Amino acid sequence: MEPVGPRDLRLPIDFFLRSLATDQYERAVGIILSGMGSDGTEGMRTIKENAGLTMAQSPETAKYDSMPRSVIEDELADVIAPANELPKQLIAFIKKTTDGIDRTETAMLEANPRSPLEQIVILLRERTGNDFSLYKNNTIYRRIERRMGLHQIDTTLLYTCYLRENPQELDLLFKELLIGVTSFFRDPAERALFGTEALPTLLAKYPAGKTLRAWAPACSTGEEVYTLAMTFRETLDLVKPSGEFSLQIFGTDLDANAIKKARLAVYSHNIEADVSPERIARFFTKDGNNYRIRKEIREMVIFAPQNIIMDPPFTKLDILTCRNLLIYLSPELQKRLIPLFHYALYSNGILLLGSAETHGNFASLFAPRDKKSRIYKRLDNPARPPDVDFPTRIFPLIAAAAATWRNQSKRTLDMTKPIDNLQTLADQVLLQSYSPAAALINATGDILYINGRTGKYLEPAASKANWNIYAMAQAGLRNELEIAITNAKTQTEPVHLSNLTIGTHSNAQTIDLTVQAITKRKSVGRFADRDFY
Repeated sequence: MEPVGPRDLRLPIDFFLRSLATDQYERAVGIILSGMGSDGTEGMRTIKENAGLTMAQSPETAKYDSMPRSVIEDELADVIAPANELPKQLIAFIKKTTDGIDRTETAMLEANPRSPLEQIVILLRERTGNDFSLYKNNTIYRRIERRMGLHQIDTTLLYTCYLRENPQELDLLFKELLIGVTSFFRDPAERALFGTEALPTLLAKYPAGKTLRAWAPACSTGEEVYTLAMTFRETLDLVKPSGEFSLQIFGTDLDANAIKKARLAVYSHNIEADVSPERIARFFTKDGNNYRIRKEIREMVIFAPQNIIMDPPFTKLDILTCRNLLIYLSPELQKRLIPLFHYALYSNGILLLGSAETHGNFASLFAPRDKKSRIYKRLDNPARPPDVDFPTRIFPLIAAAAATWRNQSKRTLDMTKPIDNLQTLADQVLLQSYSPAAALINATGDILYINGRTGKYLEPAASKANWNIYAMAQAGLRNELEIAITNAKTQTEPVHLSNLTIGTHSNAQTIDLTVQAITKRKSVGRFADRDFY
């Protein structure tokens, strides 16, 4: 093709490799040999994001090491070897991924509850604390298959054994599963519609101005978040609202390393392929061979590690952008997240999804701007209020107290029976003696275990994610909860508080609160040397 226009920098290798990846997906192979500069790095990233194979020549064997070194330093190379060894590595990988893997075993994955895939998910959960059981099996298996090909392992069962013997391979597989597909100003037409129509409509609803709140779960290395911030600035210039507006964005991701990179806000000069010269001049500063987001944009964003499946969501939002995450999740989990997004958004809030994602069967919760758009408006008063299933994380129980909310219930805790371990103790406290809405906390208020739906009583604070009961307690509950927990530490009997009013105005409700200290040290085995409350 003819170049679009005169530019100082052209990146033909990036352009080609990105095109290859989006056409061939997991069949794409990128190999970077000797060369100057960093052209090819972003293309290799796209190949890796699409589960293709990436290979690089060992820099010490290259006449010009800049190109392979750039790929290696960004941790994008699956195979690093001298140029004369790369062909046999490639042939071995292709042979294993096309002929060597037992396809009969693959077909059994869905039907066999004790499959190697399930065992791998358990190993990942034990190693990382993150549960991939609700990710789509074919997504997980494609990544597993790639790792098997690299190690020339024939069956998933053998790979499971390899994982047990090599924990570092679990770390590498975990990183494979976390690779996010992201760039600045993806889907330009959709982004333009958001900036020129959807966002101005939202601003018009607040003529006096407002501090808007936005959340970008699965934000990866921050491009989507900063794109939202830049679009907001451009929209203010476009509509010139009479009121004063600002935007606070929460960017979260499961990958702590991605969050670190997002906070740095430094990106390679290759972003010129996606960001116009005008935007680069306005929103970026030159940082060596890279670009850095300007301070005025960085200050709009707070980044924090978070697992959208297991951690509580941010709430009271005006904008929620979750692009290209749902496509990797099972239908069951998608059906849980869409009502959660509805709960997290204010009236008339905006939901942005990826080009291959929809709101599913929740037409009563969200309405698209048009048939092709993936920009949705939150609907008020749905005909059938959604049943919101709040994420919960099950932590290893090391010290716990039980705080339970019971809508005008008067049951008390019986701690008289001997208990073999802390998990059994938790089961007895929560499942036998209390209604489902309950939490176990340690002495400092950190939540260790949640049972049931606690969204009426707990929600994340409007800042960095904080899994502490004092920070998450609803209005009208925090002070009483602190008093009750303090009193429970000094007595063996449960502390009861009745007829507490929590929430505000139309959302107010009356509840009873019970806090019970757990003091039977001899019942908790290896935790007996710790204090319990």
